[in-house]
Amino acid sequence: MLSYRHEIFLEVARLLSFTKASQTLFVSQSAVSKHVKALEEEYKIGLFERLGNTVKLTPAGQLLYQKLLLARQLQHELHQEFTALSADYAPRFRMMIGASTTISLYVLPPVLSAYLHQHANIQLTLKNRNSENILRALLDHEIDLGIIEGINKVSNVTYTPFLTDDVIAVCSARNPLNTRNLTVQDLYQVPLAVREVGSGTLAVLEEALAHHQMKLPDLPVRVRLGGTEALKNFVRVDTCLAFLPRQAVVKELESGELLEVPIQGLAMRRQFNFIQRKGTENNLPYKDFVQFMKRHYSKMA
Repeated sequence: MLSYRHEIFLEVARLLSFTKASQTLFVSQSAVSKHVKALEEEYKIGLFERLGNTVKLTPAGQLLYQKLLLARQLQHELHQEFTALSADYAPRFRMMIGASTTISLYVLPPVLSAYLHQHANIQLTLKNRNSENILRALLDHEIDLGIIEGINKVSNVTYTPFLTDDVIAVCSARNPLNTRNLTVQDLYQVPLAVREVGSGTLAVLEEALAHHQMKLPDLPVRVRLGGTEALKNFVRVDTCLAFLPRQAVVKELESGELLEVPIQGLAMRRQFNFIQRKGTENNLPYKDFVQFMKRHYSKMA
């Protein structure tokens, strides 16, 4: 089994930062340094090169990192097999999950409490980034499970469908556009506010425009904002038309603060997928988490 000292080493090696590792592990930076130093003394070889405020793995450190990743995989498999043999076996486990903005802010919170209540042995860390960066975090072993919007698929990643959502055009209730039904061609004349590059919401918009032989750079984009909340707050007080996930604006649409603007012929539906590195799909507790989330939202469909 991996020791606590090895778990600390893995986190520093993953993040290449003693400070960041101390934050994700909820221990002091001095404690992190102490445990890494103890490993270096045990193996009698340096594991990190300290370069000012940054660190990088030595060849020995890189070798240890790769071997410990394999050992962690074997540990996951062992825990799974023990759980199948005994319902009383419930080891403490720290889950690392990443999700795109819409999922992190509007989909997961209502059910995370119920999940953690049923799994008292789980400590969960959720990273909130855009879809492109969540995929990169999975490939870099920063997380073991991601939930992202439709994105070009990678061969060594497994994609499991989760749920679908619409991206819709919205504007402030004070915007003159709120009384209009637009056509796709009208978008050449309407000031737009959109998400940043790498956003799944933006990718869905660009794909929908491509069906009409239109490109986003040809449209009057006034601002690109990083994050759904930033875009919502902007469009509340501006005259731009914004494209946002329906899940993200349910309350604002109900209150009348934001209004949906129909655009004839522009359909923007996206698929959310669970993503995992191939070969890890059956690892517990991630497998249970995926099944729990799918059961919850299938009941709401």
